[in-house]
Amino acid sequence: MSAADVPSQTPDRPASPPNGTADAAGRSAATGSAGAATLAEIARAAGVSAPTVSKVLNGRGDVAPGTRSRVEELLRLHGYQRRRGNAQPAPLLDLVFHELESAWAMEVIRGVENVARQEGLSVVLSESAGRLSPGQTWVDGVLARRPTGVILVLSGLDPAQRAQLISRDIPFVVMDPAGDPGEDVPAIGATNWQGGVAATRHLLELGHRRIGVIGGPAGMMCSRARIDGYRAALETAGVAFDPALVRAGDFHHEAGYAAGLELLRLPDRPTAVFTGNDLQALGLYEAARELGLSIPGDLSVVGFDDLPLSRWISPPLTTVRQPLTEMAEAAARLVLDLSRGKEPSTLRVDLATRLVERSSTRPPSVADAPGDGGPADGGGDASEVR
Repeated sequence: MSAADVPSQTPDRPASPPNGTADAAGRSAATGSAGAATLAEIARAAGVSAPTVSKVLNGRGDVAPGTRSRVEELLRLHGYQRRRGNAQPAPLLDLVFHELESAWAMEVIRGVENVARQEGLSVVLSESAGRLSPGQTWVDGVLARRPTGVILVLSGLDPAQRAQLISRDIPFVVMDPAGDPGEDVPAIGATNWQGGVAATRHLLELGHRRIGVIGGPAGMMCSRARIDGYRAALETAGVAFDPALVRAGDFHHEAGYAAGLELLRLPDRPTAVFTGNDLQALGLYEAARELGLSIPGDLSVVGFDDLPLSRWISPPLTTVRQPLTEMAEAAARLVLDLSRGKEPSTLRVDLATRLVERSSTRPPSVADAPGDGGPADGGGDASEVR
Protein backbone atom coordinates (compact mmCIF):
# COMPACT_ATOMS: atom_id res chain seq x y z
CA MET A 1 0.00 0.00 0.00
CA SER A 2 1.49 3.36 -0.96
CA ALA A 3 1.62 6.41 1.30
CA ALA A 4 -1.07 8.01 -0.82
CA ASP A 5 -3.47 5.21 0.16
CA VAL A 6 -3.15 5.84 3.90
CA PRO A 7 -5.53 8.38 5.43
CA SER A 8 -4.08 11.16 7.54
CA GLN A 9 -3.65 10.52 11.27
CA THR A 10 -5.60 13.74 11.77
CA PRO A 11 -8.76 13.20 9.73
CA ASP A 12 -9.72 15.94 7.33
CA ARG A 13 -13.10 17.47 7.95
CA PRO A 14 -15.37 19.37 5.62
CA ALA A 15 -15.41 23.12 5.90
CA SER A 16 -19.21 23.19 5.83
CA PRO A 17 -22.30 21.06 6.34
CA PRO A 18 -23.87 19.30 3.34
CA ASN A 19 -25.69 22.44 2.22
CA GLY A 20 -22.64 24.72 2.34
CA THR A 21 -21.80 26.63 -0.83
CA ALA A 22 -18.43 26.78 -2.56
CA ASP A 23 -16.62 30.09 -2.65
CA ALA A 24 -14.23 31.41 -5.28
CA ALA A 25 -11.03 30.27 -3.62
CA GLY A 26 -12.05 26.64 -3.86
CA ARG A 27 -13.20 26.56 -0.26
CA SER A 28 -16.59 25.93 1.29
CA ALA A 29 -18.46 28.75 2.94
CA ALA A 30 -19.29 27.14 6.27
CA THR A 31 -22.69 27.73 7.76
CA GLY A 32 -21.94 25.64 10.82
CA SER A 33 -20.15 22.51 11.97
CA ALA A 34 -23.11 20.23 12.56
CA GLY A 35 -23.11 17.14 10.39
CA ALA A 36 -19.39 17.27 9.60
CA ALA A 37 -18.02 13.95 8.42
CA THR A 38 -14.48 12.65 8.57
CA LEU A 39 -12.79 10.88 5.70
CA ALA A 40 -13.42 7.57 7.50
CA GLU A 41 -17.12 8.36 7.89
CA ILE A 42 -17.40 9.18 4.19
CA ALA A 43 -15.72 5.86 3.46
CA ARG A 44 -18.29 4.02 5.60
CA ALA A 45 -21.17 5.86 3.90
CA ALA A 46 -19.77 4.87 0.49
CA GLY A 47 -19.23 1.29 1.59
CA VAL A 48 -15.50 1.40 0.84
CA SER A 49 -12.26 1.60 2.80
CA ALA A 50 -10.61 4.85 3.86
CA PRO A 51 -7.63 4.13 1.56
CA THR A 52 -10.06 3.91 -1.37
CA VAL A 53 -11.41 7.38 -0.53
CA SER A 54 -7.79 8.55 -0.33
CA LYS A 55 -7.18 7.14 -3.82
CA VAL A 56 -10.16 9.09 -5.17
CA LEU A 57 -8.93 12.27 -3.49
CA ASN A 58 -5.49 11.83 -5.03
CA GLY A 59 -6.75 11.09 -8.53
CA ARG A 60 -5.54 7.50 -8.57
CA GLY A 61 -6.78 5.51 -11.54
CA ASP A 62 -7.18 2.14 -9.81
CA VAL A 63 -10.73 2.82 -8.55
CA ALA A 64 -13.85 1.49 -10.27
CA PRO A 65 -15.85 4.25 -12.03
CA GLY A 66 -18.99 3.53 -10.01
CA THR A 67 -17.08 3.67 -6.74
CA ARG A 68 -15.36 6.88 -7.78
CA SER A 69 -18.68 8.53 -8.64
CA ARG A 70 -20.22 7.46 -5.32
CA VAL A 71 -17.29 8.82 -3.32
CA GLU A 72 -17.19 12.09 -5.29
CA GLU A 73 -20.91 12.61 -4.67
CA LEU A 74 -20.48 12.10 -0.93
CA LEU A 75 -17.51 14.46 -0.85
CA ARG A 76 -19.65 17.07 -2.58
CA LEU A 77 -22.71 16.51 -0.36
CA HIS A 78 -20.63 16.84 2.80
CA GLY A 79 -18.74 19.89 1.53
CA TYR A 80 -15.53 17.98 2.17
CA GLN A 81 -12.28 19.89 1.82
CA ARG A 82 -8.77 18.64 2.42
CA ARG A 83 -7.11 20.63 5.16
CA ARG A 84 -4.39 22.98 4.06
CA GLY A 85 -1.06 21.75 5.37
CA ASN A 86 -1.93 18.05 5.44
CA ALA A 87 0.04 17.70 2.21
CA GLN A 88 2.04 20.29 0.32
CA PRO A 89 0.93 21.00 -3.27
CA ALA A 90 3.33 20.44 -6.13
CA PRO A 91 5.22 23.58 -7.23
CA LEU A 92 3.16 23.75 -10.43
CA LEU A 93 0.63 26.04 -12.06
CA ASP A 94 -1.79 24.28 -14.39
CA LEU A 95 -2.59 26.51 -17.39
CA VAL A 96 -5.56 25.31 -19.44
CA PHE A 97 -6.35 26.76 -22.88
CA HIS A 98 -9.50 26.53 -24.95
CA GLU A 99 -7.11 26.32 -27.93
CA LEU A 100 -3.33 26.48 -28.05
CA GLU A 101 -2.82 27.08 -31.78
CA SER A 102 -2.74 30.85 -31.64
CA ALA A 103 -0.28 33.71 -31.22
CA TRP A 104 -2.76 34.86 -28.57
CA ALA A 105 -1.81 31.86 -26.41
CA MET A 106 1.88 32.81 -26.45
CA GLU A 107 1.13 36.18 -24.83
CA VAL A 108 -0.77 34.43 -22.03
CA ILE A 109 1.96 31.83 -21.50
CA ARG A 110 4.52 34.63 -21.25
CA GLY A 111 2.55 36.33 -18.48
CA VAL A 112 2.04 33.18 -16.41
CA GLU A 113 5.69 32.20 -16.87
CA ASN A 114 6.81 35.63 -15.64
CA VAL A 115 5.08 35.08 -12.31
CA ALA A 116 5.93 31.38 -12.06
CA ARG A 117 9.62 32.11 -12.58
CA GLN A 118 9.61 34.67 -9.77
CA GLU A 119 7.91 32.17 -7.45
CA GLY A 120 10.06 29.16 -8.37
CA LEU A 121 7.16 27.31 -9.98
CA SER A 122 6.81 25.34 -13.20
CA VAL A 123 3.89 25.63 -15.64
CA VAL A 124 1.94 22.67 -17.05
CA LEU A 125 0.05 23.38 -20.30
CA SER A 126 -3.21 21.69 -21.26
CA GLU A 127 -5.77 22.20 -24.01
CA SER A 128 -9.51 21.56 -23.82
CA ALA A 129 -9.60 20.91 -27.59
CA GLY A 130 -12.13 23.64 -28.29
CA ARG A 131 -14.50 22.63 -25.48
CA LEU A 132 -15.67 25.29 -23.04
CA SER A 133 -14.64 23.06 -20.13
CA PRO A 134 -11.85 20.46 -19.98
CA GLY A 135 -12.69 16.77 -19.89
CA GLN A 136 -12.58 14.36 -16.98
CA THR A 137 -9.19 13.04 -18.09
CA TRP A 138 -7.74 16.49 -17.43
CA VAL A 139 -9.42 16.64 -14.01
CA ASP A 140 -7.97 13.25 -13.08
CA GLY A 141 -4.52 14.51 -14.08
CA VAL A 142 -4.88 17.65 -11.98
CA LEU A 143 -5.96 15.64 -8.93
CA ALA A 144 -2.90 13.42 -9.37
CA ARG A 145 -0.52 16.36 -9.90
CA ARG A 146 -2.00 18.43 -7.05
CA PRO A 147 -0.73 21.75 -8.44
CA THR A 148 -0.52 24.95 -6.45
CA GLY A 149 -3.31 26.37 -8.60
CA VAL A 150 -5.17 26.22 -11.91
CA ILE A 151 -5.69 28.99 -14.49
CA LEU A 152 -8.34 28.38 -17.16
CA VAL A 153 -8.21 30.54 -20.30
CA LEU A 154 -11.39 31.08 -22.36
CA SER A 155 -12.67 28.05 -20.55
CA GLY A 156 -14.31 27.05 -17.29
CA LEU A 157 -15.33 24.20 -15.06
CA ASP A 158 -18.67 22.48 -14.79
CA PRO A 159 -20.16 22.14 -11.27
CA ALA A 160 -18.84 18.61 -10.76
CA GLN A 161 -15.30 19.62 -11.76
CA ARG A 162 -15.43 22.65 -9.48
CA ALA A 163 -16.51 20.44 -6.59
CA GLN A 164 -13.60 18.08 -7.25
CA LEU A 165 -11.02 20.87 -7.12
CA ILE A 166 -12.65 22.45 -4.07
CA SER A 167 -12.60 19.19 -2.11
CA ARG A 168 -8.83 18.90 -2.76
CA ASP A 169 -8.18 22.55 -1.85
CA ILE A 170 -6.87 23.33 -5.35
CA PRO A 171 -7.68 26.99 -6.12
CA PHE A 172 -8.59 28.10 -9.63
CA VAL A 173 -8.99 31.34 -11.58
CA VAL A 174 -10.69 31.88 -14.93
CA MET A 175 -9.04 34.27 -17.40
CA ASP A 176 -11.22 35.89 -20.06
CA PRO A 177 -14.12 33.55 -19.26
CA ALA A 178 -16.04 32.16 -22.20
CA GLY A 179 -19.35 32.30 -20.37
CA ASP A 180 -20.58 33.70 -17.09
CA PRO A 181 -18.27 32.08 -14.52
CA GLY A 182 -20.60 32.85 -11.60
CA GLU A 183 -20.33 35.43 -8.87
CA ASP A 184 -18.22 33.18 -6.64
CA VAL A 185 -15.56 32.34 -9.23
CA PRO A 186 -12.45 34.55 -9.40
CA ALA A 187 -11.91 35.83 -12.93
CA ILE A 188 -9.58 38.17 -14.79
CA GLY A 189 -10.86 39.78 -17.97
CA ALA A 190 -10.65 42.89 -20.11
CA THR A 191 -13.01 45.76 -20.88
CA ASN A 192 -14.30 44.12 -24.05
CA TRP A 193 -17.40 46.30 -24.36
CA GLN A 194 -15.36 49.48 -24.06
CA GLY A 195 -12.91 48.12 -26.64
CA GLY A 196 -15.76 47.59 -29.10
CA VAL A 197 -16.94 51.13 -28.47
CA ALA A 198 -13.45 52.58 -28.99
CA ALA A 199 -12.87 50.71 -32.26
CA THR A 200 -16.21 51.75 -33.74
CA ARG A 201 -16.01 55.33 -32.48
CA HIS A 202 -12.62 55.70 -34.16
CA LEU A 203 -14.11 54.67 -37.50
CA LEU A 204 -17.11 56.95 -37.01
CA GLU A 205 -14.86 59.90 -36.23
CA LEU A 206 -13.00 59.26 -39.49
CA GLY A 207 -16.32 59.64 -41.32
CA HIS A 208 -17.29 56.02 -41.94
CA ARG A 209 -20.98 55.17 -41.70
CA ARG A 210 -21.21 51.72 -43.27
CA ILE A 211 -19.12 49.83 -40.75
CA GLY A 212 -19.11 46.05 -40.83
CA VAL A 213 -18.17 43.78 -37.96
CA ILE A 214 -16.84 40.22 -37.81
CA GLY A 215 -17.42 38.86 -34.33
CA GLY A 216 -16.23 35.77 -32.55
CA PRO A 217 -18.13 32.71 -31.31
CA ALA A 218 -21.62 33.64 -30.13
CA GLY A 219 -21.20 31.56 -26.98
CA MET A 220 -18.24 33.58 -25.72
CA MET A 221 -19.05 36.55 -23.50
CA CYS A 222 -15.99 38.50 -24.65
CA SER A 223 -17.14 38.26 -28.27
CA ARG A 224 -20.68 39.33 -27.46
CA ALA A 225 -19.41 42.26 -25.40
CA ARG A 226 -17.31 43.55 -28.33
CA ILE A 227 -20.33 43.36 -30.65
CA ASP A 228 -22.47 45.12 -28.05
CA GLY A 229 -19.86 47.88 -27.84
CA TYR A 230 -19.88 48.23 -31.64
CA ARG A 231 -23.65 48.56 -31.64
CA ALA A 232 -23.68 51.02 -28.75
CA ALA A 233 -21.17 53.29 -30.51
CA LEU A 234 -23.27 53.30 -33.69
CA GLU A 235 -26.47 54.12 -31.84
CA THR A 236 -24.80 56.85 -29.78
CA ALA A 237 -23.63 58.46 -33.04
CA GLY A 238 -27.11 58.22 -34.53
CA VAL A 239 -26.09 55.61 -37.10
CA ALA A 240 -28.64 52.84 -37.59
CA PHE A 241 -27.48 49.33 -36.76
CA ASP A 242 -27.59 47.21 -39.92
CA PRO A 243 -27.70 43.42 -39.33
CA ALA A 244 -26.57 42.90 -42.94
CA LEU A 245 -23.15 44.22 -41.94
CA VAL A 246 -22.68 41.71 -39.10
CA ARG A 247 -20.92 38.38 -39.55
CA ALA A 248 -20.13 35.68 -36.99
CA GLY A 249 -16.59 34.35 -36.84
CA ASP A 250 -14.58 32.01 -34.66
CA PHE A 251 -11.45 34.10 -33.96
CA HIS A 252 -9.47 32.30 -36.70
CA HIS A 253 -7.88 33.65 -39.88
CA GLU A 254 -10.11 31.51 -42.10
CA ALA A 255 -13.28 32.97 -40.58
CA GLY A 256 -12.03 36.50 -41.21
CA TYR A 257 -11.34 35.62 -44.82
CA ALA A 258 -14.74 33.98 -45.44
CA ALA A 259 -16.75 36.65 -43.64
CA GLY A 260 -14.66 39.35 -45.30
CA LEU A 261 -15.51 38.05 -48.78
CA GLU A 262 -19.20 38.09 -47.89
CA LEU A 263 -19.13 41.66 -46.60
CA LEU A 264 -16.96 43.05 -49.39
CA ARG A 265 -19.12 41.47 -52.10
CA LEU A 266 -22.26 43.23 -50.87
CA PRO A 267 -23.77 45.65 -53.44
CA ASP A 268 -23.38 48.42 -50.87
CA ARG A 269 -20.27 47.14 -49.15
CA PRO A 270 -18.90 48.59 -45.91
CA THR A 271 -16.13 51.17 -46.10
CA ALA A 272 -14.70 49.91 -42.81
CA VAL A 273 -14.76 46.68 -40.80
CA PHE A 274 -14.11 46.01 -37.12
CA THR A 275 -12.92 42.45 -36.56
CA GLY A 276 -13.29 40.65 -33.23
CA ASN A 277 -9.57 39.86 -33.11
CA ASP A 278 -6.34 40.40 -35.03
CA LEU A 279 -6.28 36.96 -36.64
CA GLN A 280 -9.63 37.63 -38.32
CA ALA A 281 -8.25 40.97 -39.48
CA LEU A 282 -5.49 39.04 -41.27
CA GLY A 283 -8.15 37.01 -43.06
CA LEU A 284 -9.97 40.20 -44.00
CA TYR A 285 -6.73 41.60 -45.45
CA GLU A 286 -6.51 38.52 -47.67
CA ALA A 287 -10.13 38.88 -48.80
CA ALA A 288 -9.61 42.56 -49.66
CA ARG A 289 -6.47 41.76 -51.64
CA GLU A 290 -8.29 39.03 -53.57
CA LEU A 291 -11.05 41.47 -54.54
CA GLY A 292 -8.60 44.18 -55.58
CA LEU A 293 -9.42 46.52 -52.69
CA SER A 294 -6.71 48.53 -51.00
CA ILE A 295 -6.29 49.01 -47.25
CA PRO A 296 -6.84 51.71 -46.15
CA GLY A 297 -7.64 53.42 -49.48
CA ASP A 298 -10.78 51.39 -50.18
CA LEU A 299 -11.32 49.76 -46.80
CA SER A 300 -10.39 50.64 -43.23
CA VAL A 301 -9.79 47.80 -40.78
CA VAL A 302 -9.62 47.68 -36.97
CA GLY A 303 -8.66 44.53 -35.07
CA PHE A 304 -8.67 43.51 -31.43
CA ASP A 305 -5.85 42.14 -29.20
CA ASP A 306 -2.75 44.02 -30.46
CA LEU A 307 -0.73 40.87 -31.02
CA PRO A 308 2.86 41.40 -32.23
CA LEU A 309 1.78 40.44 -35.76
CA SER A 310 -0.43 43.54 -35.92
CA ARG A 311 2.75 45.63 -36.15
CA TRP A 312 4.40 43.41 -38.76
CA ILE A 313 1.70 43.17 -41.41
CA SER A 314 1.35 45.77 -44.17
CA PRO A 315 -0.20 48.14 -43.54
CA PRO A 316 0.30 47.90 -39.77
CA LEU A 317 -3.06 47.22 -38.14
CA THR A 318 -5.05 49.70 -36.09
CA THR A 319 -6.33 47.57 -33.23
CA VAL A 320 -7.65 47.52 -29.69
CA ARG A 321 -4.96 46.49 -27.25
CA GLN A 322 -6.05 43.77 -24.87
CA PRO A 323 -3.36 43.49 -22.17
CA LEU A 324 -3.01 39.73 -22.46
CA THR A 325 0.35 39.38 -20.72
CA GLU A 326 -0.77 41.61 -17.85
CA MET A 327 -4.05 39.70 -17.58
CA ALA A 328 -2.13 36.42 -17.33
CA GLU A 329 0.19 37.85 -14.69
CA ALA A 330 -2.81 39.06 -12.68
CA ALA A 331 -4.46 35.63 -12.94
CA ALA A 332 -1.28 33.90 -11.76
CA ARG A 333 -0.86 36.24 -8.80
CA LEU A 334 -4.50 35.83 -7.84
CA VAL A 335 -4.39 32.03 -7.85
CA LEU A 336 -1.18 32.13 -5.77
CA ASP A 337 -2.84 34.43 -3.24
CA LEU A 338 -5.75 32.00 -3.02
CA SER A 339 -3.36 29.09 -2.51
CA ARG A 340 -1.89 30.96 0.48
CA GLY A 341 -5.28 31.53 2.05
CA LYS A 342 -5.55 35.21 1.18
CA GLU A 343 -9.06 36.44 0.48
CA PRO A 344 -9.19 38.65 -2.64
CA SER A 345 -10.61 42.15 -2.28
CA THR A 346 -12.64 41.50 -5.42
CA LEU A 347 -13.41 38.35 -7.37
CA ARG A 348 -13.63 39.96 -10.80
CA VAL A 349 -10.99 42.24 -12.31
CA ASP A 350 -11.26 43.69 -15.83
CA LEU A 351 -8.11 45.34 -17.18
CA ALA A 352 -8.47 48.34 -19.46
CA THR A 353 -8.31 48.09 -23.24
CA ARG A 354 -7.17 50.96 -25.46
CA LEU A 355 -7.13 51.82 -29.15
CA VAL A 356 -3.75 51.67 -30.91
CA GLU A 357 -3.85 53.69 -34.13
CA ARG A 358 -1.65 52.52 -37.00
CA SER A 359 -1.98 52.65 -40.79
CA SER A 360 -5.01 50.49 -41.60
CA THR A 361 -7.60 53.21 -41.06
CA ARG A 362 -8.31 56.54 -42.76
CA PRO A 363 -11.33 58.59 -43.84
CA PRO A 364 -13.40 56.99 -46.62
CA SER A 365 -12.45 57.90 -50.18
CA VAL A 366 -14.45 60.51 -52.10
CA ALA A 367 -16.41 57.82 -53.95
CA ASP A 368 -17.33 56.04 -50.73
CA ALA A 369 -17.80 59.05 -48.45
CA PRO A 370 -21.22 59.34 -46.78
CA GLY A 371 -23.67 61.81 -48.18
CA ASP A 372 -23.90 63.69 -44.89
CA GLY A 373 -20.77 65.69 -45.54
CA GLY A 374 -18.47 63.38 -43.60
CA PRO A 375 -14.71 63.52 -44.09
CA ALA A 376 -13.38 62.35 -47.42
CA ASP A 377 -9.95 61.59 -48.71
CA GLY A 378 -8.80 60.20 -52.02
CA GLY A 379 -5.90 58.11 -53.21
CA GLY A 380 -3.77 55.62 -51.43
CA ASP A 381 -0.36 55.63 -49.80
CA ALA A 382 2.75 53.50 -49.84
CA SER A 383 1.50 51.22 -47.05
CA GLU A 384 -1.73 50.18 -48.74
CA VAL A 385 -2.53 46.54 -49.42
CA ARG A 386 -3.39 45.77 -53.05
